[in-house]
Amino acid sequence: MTPVQDMHKPYPRRWSALVVLCLSLLIVVMANTSLLVAAPSMTLDLSLTSSDLQWVIDGYTVPYASLMLLCGVIGDRYSRRGALILGLIIFVAGSVAGALTDATLGVILARIVMGVAAAIVMPATLSLLVATFPKRERATAVTVWAATSGLAIAAGPLLAGWLLESFTWHSTFLINVPIALAAIVGAVVLVPPSRAVAPGAIDWIGGLLSVLAVSTIVYAIIEGMHFGWTVGPLYFALVGLLSVLGFVGWELRHPNPLLDVRMFSSRILSGAALAVLVFFLVTFGAIYFVAQYLQFALGYGPVSTGVHLLPLAGAVFVGSGITMWLTPKLGPRITVTAGMIVGTLSVVSLIGIDSAATYFDFLPVLTLLGLAIGLSVSPCTDAIMGEFPDSKLGVGGGLNDTALELGGSLGIAVLGSVLAASYRQGIESFLQTFPGKQPNGQYTGQAAEGLAASQDSLAGAVIVSDIIRDQNSFLGGFADNLEANAVAAFGDAVVHTSVVAAVVFGVGTVIVALLIPSKTVASTSSEKIAFEPIVPFVAPQAKNAAADREVAELEQLLERPSAPKPDKAGSKHTLRTVAEPALVDVELERPSIYQLASKVYELDASGTGAAAVAGKSGDRVTIHQLALSNLARTRRVEAEEALDAALELSDLPVAPAPKPAEPTAPLQTFYQRASTQHANCTAFKERSSSMWAMPL
Repeated sequence: MTPVQDMHKPYPRRWSALVVLCLSLLIVVMANTSLLVAAPSMTLDLSLTSSDLQWVIDGYTVPYASLMLLCGVIGDRYSRRGALILGLIIFVAGSVAGALTDATLGVILARIVMGVAAAIVMPATLSLLVATFPKRERATAVTVWAATSGLAIAAGPLLAGWLLESFTWHSTFLINVPIALAAIVGAVVLVPPSRAVAPGAIDWIGGLLSVLAVSTIVYAIIEGMHFGWTVGPLYFALVGLLSVLGFVGWELRHPNPLLDVRMFSSRILSGAALAVLVFFLVTFGAIYFVAQYLQFALGYGPVSTGVHLLPLAGAVFVGSGITMWLTPKLGPRITVTAGMIVGTLSVVSLIGIDSAATYFDFLPVLTLLGLAIGLSVSPCTDAIMGEFPDSKLGVGGGLNDTALELGGSLGIAVLGSVLAASYRQGIESFLQTFPGKQPNGQYTGQAAEGLAASQDSLAGAVIVSDIIRDQNSFLGGFADNLEANAVAAFGDAVVHTSVVAAVVFGVGTVIVALLIPSKTVASTSSEKIAFEPIVPFVAPQAKNAAADREVAELEQLLERPSAPKPDKAGSKHTLRTVAEPALVDVELERPSIYQLASKVYELDASGTGAAAVAGKSGDRVTIHQLALSNLARTRRVEAEEALDAALELSDLPVAPAPKPAEPTAPLQTFYQRASTQHANCTAFKERSSSMWAMPL
């Protein structure tokens, strides 16, 4: 029960805690992907219109995307583990409510409750992971976390399809209940408590502005792309834009902002967040129409659709293993860019899909897409979390998950609307022959519903064709033609949508490659270097004999005692005192014409060397260059002094020989000197005796 921030060594059961965190993540993602196979059954049972079905999807997506940032901050402030447990409990309540209702409004409300719970759970899993694992193991844990999301993409349709073969769509809500209950028990037993140290007060105004901005923008894009840009979506888009501007202005002025927008000046943070958003925008959109093609064009059942999506999950694990090995060696730019390039190629390969395509045409697409997810997501998540300090881990998790969910929502909305518009345009000419017209040219009520459903989506056309076969055997041929034309129109729509997705993916790849640096300088903002040396050290280009000789001469010069510089005013006096001992000495010291020429040559050479060294030195010099410059300057000074001394010696007049000095005392023999020395030593010993000190 010791909080992880108070531990002096890593939490011993951290890998068991990671299993709990991954289970929590699994149910959050599966709640979205399981709807891919449950939507047709739900539509038939509840008689959902296109708008109703969109609200069933958006009831989970909008609160999920808009609340994650604020919920992450609240978890940091109070308790990350408490937020995880609370979110799981709310998720169970929403799932049970969705399974027990038979009304459209009840399903939408249940999905809204589940979306709120997911917004609490998702950032808590990531912040607990980063807080629990030491830095040397964090990349591996994040890789497992990211691979779990890839597993959930395929596991959701598989489990939902298995339940739909024996039960109604209500059972798809109950998938989450046993997993969530197991995660709650595991969180209490295995996950350590964690919260930020001195996080400060929560920026509630910034949190409300962020919720308003994300929710209105997501809702406006979804509604506008599906039902047209009428007054309603445009109004919400304007409110969202103003909320974004207000959020940025407020965060720049607040002393403890919810999300410090200045952090986006970091290239690694901006590039990683953009990569996550673009990646899931294209990935979720691609999975959205691939699952429809498998289920309605190829006729796979719910379980079969989930099984055929499993290569995606397997490729995610392979890509995660590769990036865990490559990223420390090559840096995040290489692995993330490579993953996005692979993802772009997988989307480009969808351009060749036609009405005769089989599952083996989609197998490379799913494999490459899963490999791309594994290569890109975990380095981006690790980079985003690494930019936030320990007191803001919930903010980092909320930002990462907001980019992920916002990208997924935009992918389904934008690419889904492009797919729907292209499909509608492709089948419009055939639907003009739709049966059921009255004499006045108007369709009957049932025929009008069938026409609208066939024009809306491939699923609607397939369902209408099955109804026509069951109710009227005479229209069996038309039903077959309706299904064939719908599949052909959907194939053409997949091609057109893939072109748009490939362009978005390609442009995003180029921008991310330019933003993300090749190497991460520091894992957190607190570890970044806060200063730069004024003159950076520049190593010598190469070692050579001349440079070594210059350094050796410099060392010898530094070891010699520096001689005082002669005073030019008194130089003649000094030289004459040196020259006075004898005429022979004076004449020997007087330089010849050859010696003077040599001194002049040495002075010229030293001046040339000093100029050469000064020319090579720029604004920033090395220690070696400073040493050579000092040595050249010293040599020039010595050459000037030597030449001045030689010229002064050459100007001295010839002095007469001095007379020998008379000895002041007679010379002593060896024996006389020894006797004198002995007497002096005896007298010194007697004076040094202790007898003389006794009276004192």
